[in-house]
Order: sequence, then structure tokens, then C-alpha cells
Amino acid sequence: MVVLFHILEVYSGEDHTKQLINHGYLAVDFFFALSGFVMAHAYDDRWGKMSLTDFFKRRLIRLHPLIILGMTIGAICFYFGESDLFPKIEGTSIGALIVVMLIGYTLIPLPTSMDIRGWNEMHPLNGPAWSLFLEYVANILHALILRKLSRTILSILVFIAGVALVHLAVTSPNGDIIGGWSIEVEQLKIGFTRLLYPYMAGMLLRRTMRFGHYKNGFLWCSLLLIIILGFPRIGGYDHLWANGLYDSLSIILLFPLIIYLGASSGEIKNRHLDTFCTFLGDISYPVYIIHFPFIYIYFAWVLNNNIPIEQGIIEGLGLLFLILLVSYAALKLYDEPVRKWLAKKLLYRKQD
Repeated sequence: MVVLFHILEVYSGEDHTKQLINHGYLAVDFFFALSGFVMAHAYDDRWGKMSLTDFFKRRLIRLHPLIILGMTIGAICFYFGESDLFPKIEGTSIGALIVVMLIGYTLIPLPTSMDIRGWNEMHPLNGPAWSLFLEYVANILHALILRKLSRTILSILVFIAGVALVHLAVTSPNGDIIGGWSIEVEQLKIGFTRLLYPYMAGMLLRRTMRFGHYKNGFLWCSLLLIIILGFPRIGGYDHLWANGLYDSLSIILLFPLIIYLGASSGEIKNRHLDTFCTFLGDISYPVYIIHFPFIYIYFAWVLNNNIPIEQGIIEGLGLLFLILLVSYAALKLYDEPVRKWLAKKLLYRKQD
């Protein structure tokens, strides 16, 4: 859904109301909620036997190899995206490109003065890396502060963060919560507001809920996500607040419900479905962190050649297949071997 959202984004221009798979951007907020839940599930009972250093090593081993690969692919693809949409590409030297790539390897946000594409992204070689930067921030907060909070204090913070999220969404000048990819003050406000409620809510859900036993959890969770992310724009320009309300209620109510259903669905008994789910889980992160450099090129191709959606969607589906193929290859040939080697070197035991 995220890849299709980005592929189709070029056909709506800057008019968010015309975007097909309109709410695909909410996948980031679902990711933050799922991350908070998973981090609480995986680490809450391990702090007594795990140091902060080990925790941060584990997070770096899990996330950073593909961040480096994504930045490298972004640098390789950079000049192929030259178009009016990215006005700074033509004037960017190889030296500047290499510097931006090397800084990107660290995930340190770039100031707008170092933007080499023209979109004011903190990571102009691979835009979606902004959410991984915020994920690292959440992990640091988790280890240093959030894990130590009582349920009561965490609940209060979740409530405050929820109020801030609703306010951001319903007062947004665009009628949505899209944003967070730049270190401009307003963009940072959007990014951290999008991060804090879902991440802490995911933690709180794991700590407080008693999970049931529901059949067909994978099916229902998948359908709900597809519906939420693909739902048409609400309200138009006459009622921007209505779409903002949809965004905030999806994050505050529906995403925790989906995570609850998923956690309550038990093991998948069907061998083929289990294999399929494992495959989707394995490639989900590679797909996310690798796909956008190819999207930049697709945008440039569509705009430079005035490609109509009827023709472009065919190539877009081919691009989706290519991204899945490259992601799987990156997982098996690079990410898993590198993580295994790093775990052996840095953790001195088999990574679990």
C-alpha cells in the first residue's frame, strides 16, 4: 500500500484531494504504533539482564545495515531523477553527492542548506529515512525514560499526545498530518507529534490489555489496513478539518484495534499462509527503506515525458515488482548476513 501510494502520488500533483490510495501516508503512524507495541513486548522483561549498550547495539544491528544500503541506492539513482520536480539535481556535484550520502549513512538530519534535490528533505537521497530517524529517537526515549514510567504516567502522556495529535490534524492547512521529513521547525513539530502518540500508545496497549483469541486475525487486520489506507479523501477543501479528524481517529482508535486483533489472533495454522506472512514480514522493512529512490526516478520519467496514468500505472506495477525483487535480494544477500556478522561481533552471542 505504501509503495502504490507513492507510485500514484505523482498524478495528483500538489492536490492532496486527488491522491489515489489517499491515506497511504498513515502507514507511517501505524508503523510507530506497531513499533511501540513490539518494543514493549520484546524488551520490557529483559532490562534486568540487558544493558543500555546492548539495547542500542541491537537496534543498530536491526535497522542500520539497510539504512546504509538505502542511502547507497539513493546516491546511485540520484542523477536519473533529474526533472523540474527536483530543481537542484542538475547543479549538484559528485563531491556534494558523496558528502550527503556519507552523512546519510549516520542518519544525522541534513539542514535545508545541504538539500541537493529541492524538497527540503532531511535525507534527500532517501526521503522515508526521516521516519527511521524518529524511530531511533523513540528508541532512545524508550530506553532512557519511557520504560521506567508507571502505567498511570504513561497513560497521562498518551492522553496529552493524543490531544496534540487531534489538534495538529484538524487545524492542518492541508487537512491532513502529512509531514515530518525536514528539520524545519514546523516539520519537526509534525514529525514528533506523529511519533509520540502512536509509539507510546503501542507501549501502553502491550502493558495493559489482556488479549483474546480471534480467528482469521490476519485477514481482518489486512482488510482493515487496506480500507483505512486506501479510503478516499474526506471533506475536500471546504471542510479540511474533516479529513484531519479521520486521520487522528484512525491513529488513536483504529490502529490500536488492529494491533490488538493481530496480537489476539494466535498462531497461523495454515502452512502456506504462515509462509506468506513470514515473507511479508521479512521484506516489509527492506521494501520501505529501499523503494523511494526508484520512486524519484519514476516521478521524473512521468513528468519529463507527460505520461498519463493509463500508461504509467502499467510501468508502476512493474516497478512495484522490481522493488519487491530488489528488497528480497537485499534481505537475503546483504541484510541477514550482515546482521548475523554484526551480532556475532558486537553481542558475542546469537541474536534473538
